[in-house]
Amino acid sequence: LSWDLRQKYTKKTKNFILKISFIVIGKTDANYLSEGIGIYEKRVQKYTIFDLQYLPDLKNTANLSIEEQKEREGKNLLKCFAPTDWVVLLDEKGKTFPSTGFATHLQQLFNRNVRHIKFVCGGAYGFSEAVYSRANSLLSLSTMTFSHQLVRLVFMEQLYRAFTILNNEPYHHE
Repeated sequence: LSWDLRQKYTKKTKNFILKISFIVIGKTDANYLSEGIGIYEKRVQKYTIFDLQYLPDLKNTANLSIEEQKEREGKNLLKCFAPTDWVVLLDEKGKTFPSTGFATHLQQLFNRNVRHIKFVCGGAYGFSEAVYSRANSLLSLSTMTFSHQLVRLVFMEQLYRAFTILNNEPYHHE
């Protein structure tokens, strides 16, 4: 089982591309988090075409309600999704997996020929109803609550771990 999807693209079908995007709202503030995210971003890129997209934080939100903020962020997010994208929201109400279960879930998406998976980490207040309606699934990384800044690093590590599990590499121990 090979997960070098770039090689599959160049040598085989010429039209099959599996891409994973991770969309986040706002820059990662803490250097230690940015550094860790960057490490896992490079590692994930060994297995698939991957990009990390930062959407700008909303400006002048002091006079906006939480719902108005979610609606504005939602409009920006919806512009990022093509009709064929598989959209997964990182959300506390989502399904939880052990690491091996998350790897299996990714495998199932790949087997269904999903071409572009977009994982989304929303702002501090979550997502608008329009974004929830567009999503194909919800994923929870834990029953605990983390800052949306820290979730980025935890998700990147789990995505990398999933690829190492799928490749029977020694990173994951059971």
